[in-house]
Amino acid sequence: MAMSHNHNCLCSGTTWMQEILPLILNGGDLTPVQTMPNWDRVPWLEETRAALVLGDSPPPRAMVSHWPYHLMPPSFYTSKAKVIYVTRNPKDVAVSSFHYHGMASFLDDPGTFDQFLDKFLSGQVMFGKWTDHVKSWRNTDIEGRILYMTYEEMDLRAAVLRMAQFLGRELSPDVLEKVANHCQFNNMKTNIMSNYSLVPQDIMDSSKSPFLRKGTTGDWRNHFNAEQEARFSAIIKKEMEGTSFTFPWDDE
Repeated sequence: MAMSHNHNCLCSGTTWMQEILPLILNGGDLTPVQTMPNWDRVPWLEETRAALVLGDSPPPRAMVSHWPYHLMPPSFYTSKAKVIYVTRNPKDVAVSSFHYHGMASFLDDPGTFDQFLDKFLSGQVMFGKWTDHVKSWRNTDIEGRILYMTYEEMDLRAAVLRMAQFLGRELSPDVLEKVANHCQFNNMKTNIMSNYSLVPQDIMDSSKSPFLRKGTTGDWRNHFNAEQEARFSAIIKKEMEGTSFTFPWDDE
């Protein structure tokens, strides 16, 4: 089972997926999320560690990825792998990504927020433009094996139920409640196996910004001024012209 989404790990719900997926697949057993770092329990497809962690482990194997559709491994296209694609309001993605660039030593200095917005909109960030990424995964070739979700729709009980049904897993009401409660943002934020606090400070400096910052929607309003919001919205709207799908934030 593969899961993909756009941009970096704290931006659009990937860390949440690394928490939820193992619990759905193993019937609510909390052991993996309490004893294994999330990069081992649901590894990144684009990192060499994935092969080491997954090895000969039996299916279903859960992994996460930032790749746009056309960069997925060739075997993916002919496989039966299921995909949960999580999208988030690009304004919140930009804010989250800005803070991430400020604390991760392996990423470019983001500069000012205004400078970073220009980079974000022109695709001069890892994995390119948000609009290209989102459009690439709206692909009819895999229509039957992809579930689209948005960060904004992450009412956890309903989200876990949708994912469980999609993955062919039946969870009792008690287990459903247990998984939803465990995966609340504040529980993840304090779980050392989920909050990336185990990463050395010279790689991720949490004193500059915690990896799991807020877990809210609409934080962009605390960062964008009126001119930035108008410019950002106009460019995103133009690049999404001609698409047939809509998002909950489109009328904001």
